[in-house]
Order: sequence, then C-alpha cells, then structure tokens
Amino acid sequence: MAMELRSEPPRLTAVLGPTNTGKTHLAVERMLGHRTGMIGLPLRLLAREIYDRIVAMRGRACVALITGEERIVPKTARYYVCTTESMPLDMPVGFLAIDEVQLAADPERGHVFTDRLLRARGRDETMVMGAATARPLIKKLVPGAEFIVRPRFSKLSFAGAKKLTRLPPRSAVVAFSAADVYELAETMRRQRGGCAVVLGALSPRARNAQVAMYQDGEVDYIVATDAIGMGLNMDVRHVAFAATRKFDGARPRHLTAAELAQIAGRAGRHMNDGTFGLTGAVQELPDADIQAIESHTFPELKTFMWRNADLDMRSVKGLLRSLEARPEHPGLIRARQADDHMALAALAHDKAITDLATNRDAVRLLWEVCQIPDFRKVLADHHVRLLAHIYRSLMGPGHRLGDDWVARSVERIDRTDGDIDTLMNRIAHIRTWTYVAHRSDWVGDHGELQERTRAIEDRLSDALHDRLTQRFVDRRAATITRRLKGDGSLASHVAADGAVTVEGEEVGHLEGFRFVADKAASHGDGRTLWTAARRALHPEMARRVAACEADDDAAFSADARLYVLWRGSRVARLEAGSDVLKPRIEVLRSEFLDKALKDRIAARLRDWLDRRIAETCRPLLRIRNADLKGPARGLIYQLVENLGVVATPDVASLIADLDRDARQGLARLGIRLGLHAVYLKSFMSSRHLDLRALLWAAHRGDGEMPGVPVKGEVAIDADPRLPAGFYGAIGYQRLGPRALRVDMVERLAAQARKAVRKGRAPVTPDLMSLAASSREQFPAVMAALDFRVIEDKNGLTIAAASGGRRARNRRRPTAADRASPFAKLLELENAR
Repeated sequence: MAMELRSEPPRLTAVLGPTNTGKTHLAVERMLGHRTGMIGLPLRLLAREIYDRIVAMRGRACVALITGEERIVPKTARYYVCTTESMPLDMPVGFLAIDEVQLAADPERGHVFTDRLLRARGRDETMVMGAATARPLIKKLVPGAEFIVRPRFSKLSFAGAKKLTRLPPRSAVVAFSAADVYELAETMRRQRGGCAVVLGALSPRARNAQVAMYQDGEVDYIVATDAIGMGLNMDVRHVAFAATRKFDGARPRHLTAAELAQIAGRAGRHMNDGTFGLTGAVQELPDADIQAIESHTFPELKTFMWRNADLDMRSVKGLLRSLEARPEHPGLIRARQADDHMALAALAHDKAITDLATNRDAVRLLWEVCQIPDFRKVLADHHVRLLAHIYRSLMGPGHRLGDDWVARSVERIDRTDGDIDTLMNRIAHIRTWTYVAHRSDWVGDHGELQERTRAIEDRLSDALHDRLTQRFVDRRAATITRRLKGDGSLASHVAADGAVTVEGEEVGHLEGFRFVADKAASHGDGRTLWTAARRALHPEMARRVAACEADDDAAFSADARLYVLWRGSRVARLEAGSDVLKPRIEVLRSEFLDKALKDRIAARLRDWLDRRIAETCRPLLRIRNADLKGPARGLIYQLVENLGVVATPDVASLIADLDRDARQGLARLGIRLGLHAVYLKSFMSSRHLDLRALLWAAHRGDGEMPGVPVKGEVAIDADPRLPAGFYGAIGYQRLGPRALRVDMVERLAAQARKAVRKGRAPVTPDLMSLAASSREQFPAVMAALDFRVIEDKNGLTIAAASGGRRARNRRRPTAADRASPFAKLLELENAR
C-alpha cells in the first residue's frame, strides 16, 4: 500500500521556515494539483479551518474531514484533511503532507509526527512543513529528502513591555493556563470593553464564533493560550506575552525562543509587519531570545520522539513490552508514556480484562479501546473505568455497546447550564463519545449517534460562546448608549428567575427581596439603568411577597449563618428572642419593602419556624407543660433553656430538694438524673441536632452555627475552638479529645465505676468500645471522668483517680454527705 514503510521511499520535500511563510497554503495548493491527497495538521481547529477553505474551493462532495471526534467522509471524497493522529495510514493518495513537523520533538505528541515522517507517504509526492530547526534530523532520518527554505513575508520586531491597558488595538495577549486567560480577559473587559477568548479546549464552533467576533471588529483584543500559535490566521498586529512559562505535561518550564517565535509569528500576517512584546508580570525577555525571534535563527533540534509501531498483539504483556522498545537510530529517543499507553498499563492490572484479552484479535481490540481519547486530559479512574466497560461490552455476546447504556451516558452530558469550565468539560466529554460514535462496529446506529453527539456539541458550543461573551465582553454599554441616542426611554423587566433586564440587557437580579446590581452595570449609564430597573421592581415585590405567603413549608430553610432562606435566597435572619425556643425573625432590609410587606413576610416565616420547632422539639414542649411544681419545675425550666441537657453540678441544689414523687414524675417524663448530666432521653435523637444547634446559636447571638455530628454518630472528635456550652446544647459532653452523647457518658462512667469497685482492673474491649476512642485517646477520655489509665507490659488497666478531686476530698461521710444529691444519685446508680 502507498503508505507502508519502504526501503526506498518516494521523494519527500521538506518546506521549512518561520511562521507567515505560506507553507500550509503551499501544501494545500500542491494537494489540489493532484487527483487525490491528504494533509495532517496539528490541531483540530486548524484542520477545520483548512477543511472549510477547501470546501469553499472544491465543494463538500470531494473533501473529507477526519479528526479524533469528527468524521465527515463523502463517498466521492478525494482530499482528506486530518489531524496528524487521525490520518488513515491505509488510504492510498497521490499527495500527502504533514504540517508542523518540528513537533516530532514534542514530549507528548512527538512520536506521532515522527511516525508520520518515517512511514506516511503519498504515491506521487510527500511534503512536510515546519521550522528550519528540524532540517538536520529530517536529513538523517530521510536520506534523499529535498529542502525548500521560505523566508517570512513580513518583518517581526520586539516592541518592549507595555501595561495591559496600553496595548494597541488588534493585539493578542498570550498566557498558558485557563485561569490566567480568564484573569487577563476580566481585566480587558473592565479596561477595554472586552475581548475574544481562544483556548485549546474550545470546540471549533465556539472558537470560530469567538474569532469572528474579533475579526468583525466587535472587540479589538483577543486573549488566548498557545492554541493560536499553530496556523490560526487572524488580523493580529501585536502579540503580548503575559507569561513565558508553561506546564508541558510533566513540569513547568520556560518556553524556548523557537516556541515563543511560533506564537509571536501570529502578528503581522502576509505582507503586514508585526510586533511582539511583554505585558503583565513579565517584564523582561533575554536579549538572545529577542534577537533569535527577530532573525528567525534557533538551535537545531537534536532528537525526535519515537514509539515502536511494530506492536506485539499476541498478549497484553507482549504489547506493553513492544511499546517500551527503544529506537536504534541515535536521533530518536523513546517517548514517554502517552495516554493510550497509560490506559493499557492501568487495564493490564484488571484481571477481568486480561482474562478476555487472550488472542491477537482481543488484544488488538483492547489497544483500540485504549486509544479512545480522554479529552479532559486527566486520565482519571473514571476514564479507565469507562474504557474497561467498553471493552467488556465489545467482548460480550453482542460484540457491541449497549444502546441504552450509550444513550444514558450521552444524555447526561446534554445540559447547557453551568459556568465556562463546566461547559468545556462537557464538550470534552461529548468529544469522547463522538469518537466512539465513529466506530460503526462498536455501536448500533452509529449514524444517528454521530448526529446526536454533534448536535449536543453544537448546543454546548453555543452556550459556551454565550458564557464567554457574557463574561468577557461588555455589550451592555453599546446597547444602552444606542437606546439613549434614540428617544431616551428604557424598557425594564423582571424575569421569573429574578433576572432584571433593561432593554434586554441584564443589569442585576433579585435575591429574595433584595436587588443585587450586576457589577458590570457600574459604567456611566448606571444611574439611568437603576432608575429604569426600579420601575419594574416595585410591583414585582408585591407579587413576590404573595408568592412567599402561598408557598408551603418546604420552600423555607435556614443556613449555618442563621439566615432564613426562601427558595434558596436569604430573606431574614434569626436573632435572640424571649427564650431559646422563640428566636426573633428579622427580615433583611430592602428599599422595595415597606413595613406592611415586611410584616407579612415575618408572619409567614414565623408560622414556618413555629411549626418546625413544634414538630422537632415536641419532647421539650411536652415537659415544659408538665404538671410539676417546686424543684422539679425548676429543673424542667433549666432543661428547656439548655435544650434538653444540663450538667448535674449546675442543678445540684434542685436535685437535692426533690422528693420521691417529684423523682418519679420526672422519670415518667423521660428525664434521666445522671451523675454527670441531667437529660431528656427522648431528645437524644440525631435528627434533632441541626435545629438544636440553630436555636443555640441564635439565642447566643454568635452569628454562626457550628457543624453538628452526622446522623448516628454518638461520639466525635472535640473541637477546642467551639464556644462553651455548644456540645451540651446538642446533647453531648466533651471528654478530653472526644465528645460523647450524654447518655453514652453515663453508661461509660457506670461501667468504669463497676470495673474499679474492687480496685485496679484491666480495660476490657467493652469499656474501650463504650469510650468510642482510640487507644491513644482513651486515657484522656477517662481522666475527664476522674479515672486514670495505666499502661504496663500486661496492657491497659483502669483505676479511680488518685490525687484527684475525689481523693483530695475523701473523708468519713457525714449525715450531710449522705443526704447530698451526689450521694443520692450514686445510690440510684448502684441500685440500677
């Protein structure tokens, strides 16, 4: 076949030179001079641009586009425009070209370009294009290659460093991370009215829309990554570097002069001179680099990346070994593991996969599955699991992916909500499925799936373009100014979701009953916008208050900052009230709410909160209304005020004055008189914790509610930073490094007393389990209960604290001692 590796390859021409020398244009012209042809390009975006150009010249019927996730192949196709990775090497063509051949030195993708240089040939003519730095290696690897050196059409010169706000119109600002691009674009929006944004992760549709906005003059600036450095032709007159370091997939590093030149060369296309310079935090560029860029003279490349193409498909281990083979030519070095290699290595540890891959066909299929791209560039477990599922399905009885599973997977991505990063992530995800959809032997109706994934990508791309434009282009100023030049009236509207628009431009939104102005509305026409918005907001508030009154209780909630939320928006705040079960509700201020409207809101929120307290705090309300008097009534008051738990020493005098009837009455109500705490047993459920913490925080006026244990946790690590009383308010007691629910504290203390009744005793697993602490925490937990833990060669033992409060105060009990509340509690405990 035409592209097999041959001992005597057909003539290869290397067209080399800097940017803006017309190399790609020459290759397209040469290809169209042949009956059939193929060109491999380094970027999907560039492939799409060249495809569109050839379609305009020759018509769709004779042009094919093949990329990792896009495949348009008419039956009468004669010319194939591909990404370099996607070139079909078994397709015989008269002319074949590889663009940006110097990328053979790239650590990540270089092995692909090297492979094409060595193996891909046109029947009549083969051409590679790229930087002159690749010439020596091409000469060594392809003896007999002919070289054509083309000079740059225009002059490229260094213009020094400029502030971002002083860059000339038609400038491209270059950074090397999405975060930096966003930050720069935000600045350009504030200072220059906006900019277009180009990232490598953009789909062609979104990228074209952004570039068109720049080319049509809607914005005068473009902020981009080095994605603009590979042949994307725009009317750029100046390139400003906001960074000269990038992460290359392995480590952060400085760009070489040749790499900087590839990007800087976007300035001054065709016969127009261009400039490059620095901006932002980058203030200096080495003189040697500047001179090299201006004169287009760079060090020659020493090595190209290489990966073995003669793969052993007899076994998974054999395939991995063959991928690790080293090149024999001194000008080649083995490439680091690519994504497909890493995916195979990961799947090789899955016995279920290796048990299926037992013959050549099965191993070859596994390798094809591993080549499904992870366009999100994370190679996370999620992608490996996806590959494993696909392979198992293809090796199953039907040898295809399940239609329902594919449909569900694709449907989950078909959403246009979210921010810029979310949409780009979904686009990357749908690109993976588009790649799968082009495997007709893997999916059922691959044509229908291709149409669906392409439609989803288009919708996501349109949404992404809208988000980019909304965030980085201030179209409001132009719209408002245009209207003001007319009759001066501005139409305002409040949408169902609370968005407030003036003349179709969003100027802010309603959060509950408060208007939050868009920061972008702070330009010179802000007062006019605000006046127009007010006309719509006054009648809207009355409608909203009525909706609030009509909503059921599920529409209301409270957050950790003590704000009351209606439909997720803050509308009021809880403050200390007459008692802990009656917090005050303060409706948040809004100039659009008069007293009558605020009173209506407060009344509705009070109804909701009272019902929630009545339902959740039913045990507390029941004991508050119990028919008990004297000390028992005082004890109940303390329990209610402290949300169901009070430390025993704090109510010792009340306990001492309880008679038998009072004790029995308290017991019937579920009130337990413990040695350490008096508590309401029925109020110990974890489902009460959130509201207890909320009521406690509101009553204290702290302004924020601490986090509570998750449901079912009877012990947690104690946080010494929390205010005193918090753990008691939620039914826990702090014991050194741990906090235990008070009923568990009583059980633990009783078990420990029983164990040491006859002196020092071994720590049993049951006792350790009751303490709900680690071996290291256990001594401090027990010390808080006046026990000491001793560790010796026999393990842990426990004893009553010596020298502690009890030991220091030990004396012969008197009648008064025996009548004390603690003595009575101890008698009850011993009797139990």
